[in-house]
Amino acid sequence: MSSLTDFAKANTSLDRVKIAHLNRLVSEWGMLADFCFADLLLYLRSNDGVWMTVGQVRPATGQTIFTTDYVGVPANESENIVLSECFESGEVIDGEVLVEGLADESRMMAIPVRHEGEIVAVMTKEWIEQTGRRPGELERVYTQISEHFIRMVSSGEFPTSSRVGDSSSAPRVGDGVMHLDRDGCIGFASPNATSALHRVGIQSTPVGVRLAELGFHDGPVRQAFERGVPVIEEFEQGAEATLLCRCVPFVEGGEVVGGVLLVRDVTELRRRDRLILSKDATIREIHHRVKNNLQTISSLLRLQARRLTHPEAVAAVGESVRRIRTIALVHEALSREPGDDVTFLEIVRPLVRLAEEGLQSSDRPVRFSVIGDGGRIPARIATPLSVVLTELLQNAVEHGFGYGDSDGDVVVSLAHEGDLHIRVTDNGRGVMHGFDLDQATGLGLSIVRTLVTTELAGTISIDPASDDDLTLAGLSAGNGSRGTVVSLSVPVVDDAND
Repeated sequence: MSSLTDFAKANTSLDRVKIAHLNRLVSEWGMLADFCFADLLLYLRSNDGVWMTVGQVRPATGQTIFTTDYVGVPANESENIVLSECFESGEVIDGEVLVEGLADESRMMAIPVRHEGEIVAVMTKEWIEQTGRRPGELERVYTQISEHFIRMVSSGEFPTSSRVGDSSSAPRVGDGVMHLDRDGCIGFASPNATSALHRVGIQSTPVGVRLAELGFHDGPVRQAFERGVPVIEEFEQGAEATLLCRCVPFVEGGEVVGGVLLVRDVTELRRRDRLILSKDATIREIHHRVKNNLQTISSLLRLQARRLTHPEAVAAVGESVRRIRTIALVHEALSREPGDDVTFLEIVRPLVRLAEEGLQSSDRPVRFSVIGDGGRIPARIATPLSVVLTELLQNAVEHGFGYGDSDGDVVVSLAHEGDLHIRVTDNGRGVMHGFDLDQATGLGLSIVRTLVTTELAGTISIDPASDDDLTLAGLSAGNGSRGTVVSLSVPVVDDAND
């Protein structure tokens, strides 16, 4: 199913500006459908004269008559008659149409959509006449409001080309509605709007007075009426209440003749936002302090190593320092990142620099590089994954390249395709064919195997690098070297949240 823009570009002569106007209408018309208590559909006539449905919205305030999505479906014969008459005459046309699946004929109001004086599409309001209960005051006022919008769509004065705020996050009709006259006086307030006023301490009857006279912030209304464009504003009303308001002026002939104010109480939502921000800041501060403590431990171990004389003890303390620094780097990254996820590349790069500092020397020159992007990973797997990567880098250097060897390369390749895939490829001496990780007895590979299979629930393999493996990493074998490739795959989605 093609989008409105795709269909318009492929099948009509509408230019970019007119298509943008239609997209703005579609982004706004959920409010129109709610005021109309009816389904709204948008039709475009293709270059070969076929009317095609390119948009559809159902009301949240009433029952839809369409259980089927008609976007991408051409109009039937009865609809074609009403649509063509509306397009040719440029007037709002009422008619009856047959809809597949409905026993009775439905009512269709065809509304020309104008832009800069030219009809570019037809919007329809479609409903079935209901008998029985007479409409109440709310229904009558909403119908009046919808008539204002219909006239504005027909004249090209709605939607406006000037976007003020994000209408997708604006209050909805069900949140609360105030109908305003040309002087900004309240002519009607829906029950939800009245409840919002009560929650901010305004108990008096709002009808017949201006918002400012009630002690209510009227900034959105003043700006909307002065500029003739919709205005969205969030403000604190009183000491404890936060309201989100949207005022849409009714413009006829370039003059503001009234408007509608949508009101939503977002006090609880903003309170939760503040709690989340406070919690997030606290967590980042904890990560920062843990990083500092780990660095202190690392420094103490280095001081202790200077007093040791046995080479194995010095090496063991040195490896412990490196592992502690690895974990500290993860906490440093988490202290900078908001939320529960961290950009893996922001951890990998410091780890590679750490490996360069600790493993590289003039007697054993090894170049490290990183290709690809691991995306964002949950904080819960960042630490064990970083320890694994550090051990693999050290293993690649210590077992792949000897002192006095010519230049070598170690490449870390990252890919995030559902699971996180890591490949560590070197062009060193290479492991022997038939190498079995499960039989490895070294401490580093034992740590790697345990972390990958238990904490990370992943898989790992260590194999001699083939020519394709080396080429994929941008390397070439030389001087009798074979190379090694370590392939690691780790699921990054928390099973509890699936």
